[in-house]
Amino acid sequence: MGMTVVAKITREDVEYVTGLAQLELDDATKERLAGEMGDILAYMDKLNELDTDNIEPMMYAQEMINVYRDDEIQPSLERGDALRNAPRTDGEYFLVPRILEQ
Repeated sequence: MGMTVVAKITREDVEYVTGLAQLELDDATKERLAGEMGDILAYMDKLNELDTDNIEPMMYAQEMINVYRDDEIQPSLERGDALRNAPRTDGEYFLVPRILEQ
C-alpha cells in the first residue's frame, strides 16, 4: 500500500482545465470547482489505500450477457409518419441547418 498524498487543486489548475475545455467561469465557480476537484482526488487517494493484491481484475462489476435478436426484415415507417414531428421538412426530407461550407 502506498502513502496518501492529498493533492491541492489551485484556482490556476481550474483555470487551466477550463481553458482546455474552452469554458468561461466566474470566480465563485472556479473556487467551488477547485474544492470539488480536490475532494475527488482525496477520495481517489483513499481508494488507493485499499489492498487489492489478491483481487482479480474485472471489466464489469456485474456479469455482462449480450442479448441479440435475429436480424429480420421489419416494416419501416411511412415517410409521412417519419417526418410528422420534424421541426423542418420539405415533405420528402428532413431539413437541417447547413453546418459545412461548400
